[in-house]
Amino acid sequence: MKATSIFGGVQVFNILISILRSKIMAVLLGPAGVGILGLLNTTILLISSLTNFGLGISGVKDIATAKDSNDEFRLAKTISALNRLIWLTGVAGSLITLFGAKWLSQMAFGNTEYTIAFIWLSITVLLKQLASGHFVILQGLRKLKDLAKANMIGSAIGLALSIPFYYYLGLEGIVPGLVITALATFIVALYFGKSIKKERVPLPFKELKAEGKGMMTMGFILSLSGIMVLGESYILRVFINYSGGVEEVGLYNAGIALITTYVGLLFTAMETDYYPRLASVALNNSKANELINQQTEIALLILAPVLVGLMVFIDWVIIILYSSEFLAANVMIYWAFLGLFFKVPAWVIGFIFIAKGKSKLFFWNELISNLYLLLFNILGYHYWGLEGLGISFLVSYMVYLGQVYFIASRKYRFSFQKGFSRIFGLQFIFGVLCLVGITMLNTLWMYILGVLLILLSGYFSLVELDKRLGLRQLISGFFGKK
Repeated sequence: MKATSIFGGVQVFNILISILRSKIMAVLLGPAGVGILGLLNTTILLISSLTNFGLGISGVKDIATAKDSNDEFRLAKTISALNRLIWLTGVAGSLITLFGAKWLSQMAFGNTEYTIAFIWLSITVLLKQLASGHFVILQGLRKLKDLAKANMIGSAIGLALSIPFYYYLGLEGIVPGLVITALATFIVALYFGKSIKKERVPLPFKELKAEGKGMMTMGFILSLSGIMVLGESYILRVFINYSGGVEEVGLYNAGIALITTYVGLLFTAMETDYYPRLASVALNNSKANELINQQTEIALLILAPVLVGLMVFIDWVIIILYSSEFLAANVMIYWAFLGLFFKVPAWVIGFIFIAKGKSKLFFWNELISNLYLLLFNILGYHYWGLEGLGISFLVSYMVYLGQVYFIASRKYRFSFQKGFSRIFGLQFIFGVLCLVGITMLNTLWMYILGVLLILLSGYFSLVELDKRLGLRQLISGFFGKK
């Protein structure tokens, strides 16, 4: 809970930055500008995933393990190997983007008008990978406060520097804005990375190969899963672009940002601390089972009242974050928010495959899930438009939860405890009632029912959190000290 609050605060700050950026782009550029940004970003992320070998995840595991060994030389050697690999993969990704710019433009937009844009964006591929190297070291060493500061400062500076490009150049300012944001993030990451005292260890090629083999092998499998996620997202955006146009892509981007970025702050906050902790107890199925249940319960108790509240006031949220032009995305968001109730436990369980080093199992699990996610999304959009994408999100994560639970229970004797079933069941009912009220009641009664459901969900979460954390004692102790 402490780690979630630290990085939850960081993510709230980052989300405020994202809100400002999205609002500025929505007002100045409209749905078309948001759609162009989405296609550019997705393409660059896809290239990065193809070339970064998952070092952002495997590197954390290796550094955390080396740190826990209390062997300073081993730790220094692991960090040196990671730095070399980060440079190699970053340069490779940058060159692929540079020389494949024309093809990437044709593939994403159906023309070559964005060739120059991708040439410039090749710089961001290198800068993002170099910045991630410093973040990996900070996370692996559990330098959580420095990692939090780096994220916050980088986001703020990136926004401040990119706004003038959007204001004065319009659509032409999108690419310079992306480049300057990546540069700011890298400089901040470099500053905090330099604060770590690291012993330089010379690594000949043979030693680098031996040291980095495990990191690269596991990272490669993980990068393939990342590629599948981005590939699914990329294919879907291209499909929407060809079927409904770039404005439809913009509406989808706005909706998915609310679902995965703004609401997804909890996932990012949890991952920073949860993954290293799970990795440390992964060999003990009983302890891993207990930790997974604890993490799932805490996540649902925090997230559920937020989801119910957002469902009730989603129109106002869209107008505040974007503009009234984006209100058409609300039908997708309603259904997807219900899907998040299933994504939370599925996401928490899924980490056990990585924590145990079962990279092949993780790969096949992700491959299968991304295939049916893409299929459901294409069918949903084809038949029901944006609303169909929300329904497909819900159905996909219902299936995915069943899938990961079946695998984890068979291989690692995982099972949900009674506390989870009660929390999930009641909070999901609140969400369903909220959706029913939105679709069947007039505005006044919908808001009355919605506020009541928010209060009930929030009260239930507070009571359950108090049982687990002693919230009342913590609060009274805090004010007593004051």
